Amino acid sequence: MGTGWDETYDVIVIGSGGGGLTAAYTAGSAGLRTLVLEKSEYFGGMTAYSGACLWLPGNPITAKATTEDTPERALEYVRAVVGDTAPEAMQRAYVANAGRVVEFLTRHPALRFRYGAFPDYYDVPGRVKGGRGIFPEPLAGAELGSLLDRLQPSMAAHRFGRTVDRTRLEGGQALVGRLLLAVSSLESVTLRARTPFDELVVEDGRVTGVEADGGRLRVRAERGVLLAAGGFEADAELRRQWQGLEEVWTNAPATHTGDAILAGMRAGAAVARLENAWWAPNLLYPGGSSAFAVGIRGGLFTDAAGRRFANESLPYTRLGQSILDVDPPRPLYWIFDDRFKTPPCILEVEPDPDEFRAAGLWHTADTVEALADRLGLPELPGTVTRFNSFAASGTDADFHRGEDEWDLFFGRGDGPNPCLVPVEHGPFHAVRIGLGDLGTKGGLVTDTSARVLDEAGEPIPGLYATGNTIANATGKVYPGPGAPIGTAMVFGFLAARHLSGEGAHA
Repeated sequence: MGTGWDETYDVIVIGSGGGGLTAAYTAGSAGLRTLVLEKSEYFGGMTAYSGACLWLPGNPITAKATTEDTPERALEYVRAVVGDTAPEAMQRAYVANAGRVVEFLTRHPALRFRYGAFPDYYDVPGRVKGGRGIFPEPLAGAELGSLLDRLQPSMAAHRFGRTVDRTRLEGGQALVGRLLLAVSSLESVTLRARTPFDELVVEDGRVTGVEADGGRLRVRAERGVLLAAGGFEADAELRRQWQGLEEVWTNAPATHTGDAILAGMRAGAAVARLENAWWAPNLLYPGGSSAFAVGIRGGLFTDAAGRRFANESLPYTRLGQSILDVDPPRPLYWIFDDRFKTPPCILEVEPDPDEFRAAGLWHTADTVEALADRLGLPELPGTVTRFNSFAASGTDADFHRGEDEWDLFFGRGDGPNPCLVPVEHGPFHAVRIGLGDLGTKGGLVTDTSARVLDEAGEPIPGLYATGNTIANATGKVYPGPGAPIGTAMVFGFLAARHLSGEGAHA
């Protein structure tokens, strides 16, 4: 491989989601010449699709809302939930630096956040009542100027072609927008879209740069390269190879095809926990697409025989894990009655019942028995009868629905248990659901400075990674709302600190 370079920077960041942009801003603020390369035409990645709750425990914003959230309690919680499914040092680095990230970012006037109640996902020691989540403050689209056209649209607009008003940006749109404003305020940072990353350049055992844009661009990184390009969720072959799954409906952009992970492996990186993902239930849409369902407010889920298999009000990641464990894996249905004219939950894209029925994804019958016969669900009538008895008593004897803070956060029923709404008013509906995710979460092995490690556990000089490109610090679990973006931002921040000579702060 030749040594000629087209351009030279101190740091190259591959990917422009929350982790990549946090790293770019941190490096640029330290005076490092930083280049961000983005594969798609837009900046933002999966972060731009998200609700952008950030699980960054011990931060000064949450501290103003509750005295319960401290780094010590957060570590107690993370250790109880994650256990030995990820290295303890990575868990400690995440928790110890989460508050520092928020303190650093909020020094810039564009980076503004607020506390928002959103419960932690597990009832274990260290849990905080009301949760620890913070959200970006809404942002007027006009404040972005020409950057608005470079911000990846929301999922509804980008994947489903819906018209979405961008006068006021919220959630992931606001987070990426605010990070773009901060990054763009630095002359040291260059943003470049439509420039897919191809390969790492390795010389004498050190990563010295990248090849991009189909080999037409070679860029030198005098300090290092940070891989923050998402996981392999959109690559069906890698999912079969690494997870043994034939059918997963991811919520991530189609550009997330594992390029950074594969390049890291070719450079000698170790990988771990490739079987993991940020699981979630997905509602299946006509045309082969799907959308993440959160905050289930009614109905019940059944397997191919018409049996319930989980507490439908579980946090979405835990419910997704329950779907993963169902055998056989399909078809799975969401059953609800006509008090709900649409699946009772929060959805990014409102379904059209007629389109769904035409695609065979929505079925309706006057009685539960007729619905069971139509779909071949022999146990559905008995399942509904039993479920309705639970709704009457207020106690779910099978799956304990409505007993946890998370369940009750979304419960809207008027019976003795707001999470148990009887299925009793015909006609009755069944829509198809399936296993989805918010991205994979296994990949390159890193240390507490986000340096990528080789098979011997030694850092590969010049190579860093964060986000869904790495084997996540939360192991096989999803501890709280915003952990995917939160971990990406923390380890992007730590990578940039290390690149700037600040070292690790674990």
